[in-house]
Amino acid sequence: MSVTHEKPLSKSFDTAQAARATEMARETLQIEADAILALKDRVTADDGSFAQAVGLLLGCSGRVVVSGMGKSGHIARKISATLASTGTPSLFVHPAEAAHGDLGMVTENDAFIAISNSGETAELLAIVPIIKRMGAKLVAMTGNDASSLALLSNVHLNTAVAKEACPLNLAPTASTTATLALGDALAVALLDARGFREEDFARSHPGGALGRRLLTHVRDVMRSGDAVPRVAPEVSLNAALLEISHKGMAMTAVVDPEGRPIGVFTDGDLRRMIEQVQDFSKIVIADVMHPGPRSIGPDQLAVEAVEMMEQHRINQLLVTDGDGILVGALHIHDLTRAKVI
Repeated sequence: MSVTHEKPLSKSFDTAQAARATEMARETLQIEADAILALKDRVTADDGSFAQAVGLLLGCSGRVVVSGMGKSGHIARKISATLASTGTPSLFVHPAEAAHGDLGMVTENDAFIAISNSGETAELLAIVPIIKRMGAKLVAMTGNDASSLALLSNVHLNTAVAKEACPLNLAPTASTTATLALGDALAVALLDARGFREEDFARSHPGGALGRRLLTHVRDVMRSGDAVPRVAPEVSLNAALLEISHKGMAMTAVVDPEGRPIGVFTDGDLRRMIEQVQDFSKIVIADVMHPGPRSIGPDQLAVEAVEMMEQHRINQLLVTDGDGILVGALHIHDLTRAKVI
């Protein structure tokens, strides 16, 4: 039986090659960092084009449509996604598909960002005259002030770089990084100009941790109805302990005849009592409860309940309505399960 040996997937990687790879990484990062820093100086010293672009996009009553081919297209998708998630309605349109029907996504109320390092991308130049004719404003992001796209634009943002990080100075590397960074700068400037807040960000990111923290209310996670442990002030301590055991919250609320909490008794209180009291049979819960229990409203944010628990070093919190009536209860574990913590 013959045995075949598979060829190795890659050549051996010796110490010299490893050192060369590390040096290439350092050089790439330095070139791209320099490209971004050059943009910073350019934005500061330019003719006000960046501010003009922000003003144009801010005044847009429609959406910001972003487009580009190839690597510029990938950058355009990311810029559009960042704009959309930070308060500026945006979508990506592929320029080649736009020429075959997708241009119908663009309206006269929109602003159009065309991205091309050369400024001469044929697919963009084929649709830009139509976009301008319908009345949409054009922001061009190119590496050439004298390019066709730059000259056709209402505002041109120069993304030119001294050189690409690619040793051949061919593959888009530093230029795409610079364009992406400038797109982020646009998004952040627009975010600030719109007064976009954490709550606004949470609404567009309901599945993320921030969304859960800022959109989850106490009523969404509290226990209610029969799940809330409660006893009258005149019941025995033994009866209160049964309520604690049955409801599994390690505490019980003590409520008056109208349902307003006047006290609370916890497992911790019980452990401290065991050291001093032998016979619980004659103890009334009102005599050993903590009066004036902490409470929170059902419409407050769940994160506020977390802050209150941490501040007062407690694991449970009562929930009361506007009239002070007990309507629910929270345990720290409820907030953990809801991923508010």
